[in-house]
Amino acid sequence: MRIDILTAVPELLESPLGYSIVKRARDKGLAEINVINLHEFTTDKYKSVDDYAFGGGAGMVMMIEPVFRAIEKLKSERDYDEIIYTSPDGEKFTQKIANRLSLLNNIIILAGHYKGVDQRIREHLVTMEISMGDFVLSGGELPAAAITDAIVRLLPGALGDEQSALSDSFQDDLLAPPVYTRPSEFKGWKVPDVLLSGHAAEIEKWRHEQSLERTQKLRPDLLDD
Repeated sequence: MRIDILTAVPELLESPLGYSIVKRARDKGLAEINVINLHEFTTDKYKSVDDYAFGGGAGMVMMIEPVFRAIEKLKSERDYDEIIYTSPDGEKFTQKIANRLSLLNNIIILAGHYKGVDQRIREHLVTMEISMGDFVLSGGELPAAAITDAIVRLLPGALGDEQSALSDSFQDDLLAPPVYTRPSEFKGWKVPDVLLSGHAAEIEKWRHEQSLERTQKLRPDLLDD
């Protein structure tokens, strides 16, 4: 899988994409992730990628030309399954979306910044818009990193135990059950006996019941869906 991230602030993506599971997947050749600096695609002598909004108002707007040039260059080299724009008013990102995107070959993620991007980018270049929730960040770099992480960890071979991803929260529209590790007792706080029983069927039953209980308590909307 190849993921190309277009950004005006590439430094914000160095750490999130350089460690842990994402780094492991990159090292194994499972994912090729490229952070592309939009400042390299502007003809402005100051290397600007933003300008004032027509009609006035506070905040700067990402210009269409650098984004267009970057996308056109990438598309001249390969076909892309999705061109994603990270936006507060996009479709809310879910595990189901991550699952679908993990099956694709080539993805572009455009990280919005400043006040947003020229609307023509959204109308003519972007194929999908994703929001991380009902809040606003300083830019789309952190959402781009989160989307990338959620996708890459699903690639076969990215996790040490491939079954791990199947038991994540939201994979079956339920929250994950509680987990415990050694020691089995600490300050009088004990691990549930069923987890120490070695009885696989009873453990699975307990975990499913716990998932249902936690989902009903914390995210009943998932059960409604």
